Amino acid sequence: MELPVELTPEEKRKRRQRNVALALALAAFVALVYAVTVVKLGVNVMNRPL
Repeated sequence: MELPVELTPEEKRKRRQRNVALALALAAFVALVYAVTVVKLGVNVMNRPL
């Protein structure tokens, strides 16, 4: 059985920075896909008969 690895404060800070950067990149990608979808479908997509 392996012992858990103890990270230094510097390693913890770097890991948090990577996680924040990855979260921001993912949010930007989602926003880009949403914007492209709205542009391709047009603003009148909600004005359709149900």
